[in-house]
Amino acid sequence: MEEQEEKEYKIEDAEANSDNKEFMMKALDDNTVWVLAYASEKLLADRELILKAVKVDGQILYYASKELRDDKEVVLNAVTNKGLIVKYASKRLRGDKEVGLAAIKQNKKAEMYLTDELREDEEINNILHPPENE
Repeated sequence: MEEQEEKEYKIEDAEANSDNKEFMMKALDDNTVWVLAYASEKLLADRELILKAVKVDGQILYYASKELRDDKEVVLNAVTNKGLIVKYASKRLRGDKEVGLAAIKQNKKAEMYLTDELREDEEINNILHPPENE
């Protein structure tokens, strides 16, 4: 069985392919998420690409377009693997209970980025401050 050679990505390649969706998708397949930091605005607004990217590394939400930061499916996938990235979700989604639960289950510190109303939610409070058994 032939060993698959790991493809090396260089910054120059990422810059040269900043508008090449196929290149970016292939980089994600190769688990080379950092190349998306060089993606064009057009690609950072590409739902298919960003959805795939946040499933690999939620941190990519930071680079995503404003519209995709307000896309519940994109944000849910991002916070499921990196709760603190909820900081970059739209205000609307930082107040969404499903998003909030996913974020704090991944990292309780994500609480600081949720809306005040959501932090007062009973279910979220029980996760953050579990009632002590008597």
